[in-house]
Amino acid sequence: MKVGVISDTHGLLRPEAIAALQGCDRILHAGDIGSEAILDQLAAIAPVDAVRGNNDLDASWARELPDCLHLEFNGWTVLLVHDIADVAADLDSRIKLVITGHSHKPCIDWRGERLFLNPGSAGRRRFKLPVTLALLEVVDQSIEPRLVSLLD
Repeated sequence: MKVGVISDTHGLLRPEAIAALQGCDRILHAGDIGSEAILDQLAAIAPVDAVRGNNDLDASWARELPDCLHLEFNGWTVLLVHDIADVAADLDSRIKLVITGHSHKPCIDWRGERLFLNPGSAGRRRFKLPVTLALLEVVDQSIEPRLVSLLD
């Protein structure tokens, strides 16, 4: 299963992001979406699961979005939340993949058998941080994450 992970679009879905997400079976958006049109564009590629980010809180279109989601992909239990500060310190041991956004800093961090993934920001460049998203190959026994740079 190929899963695209994107975050912090802030109302901008780059053509490079659309191209990178082609062929995904599912797309996860880790918040700070910026507009409902972003979710519509992503849904034209694959089914989308999304959480609200702090910049989405006052948007009427985002009222129905959850603050966190628990999902399962090929036997991998996933927690999707915008800010890593909202991840419980005593995280359920069944959760093997934690996906966050917010910091705009891409990160793949294995902590034992648990993967913490931040796809970085796919929207407007912030400071000198890269513009990225992540792709996951999820199979029964493994997850292979990789970051995709959207700008040279």
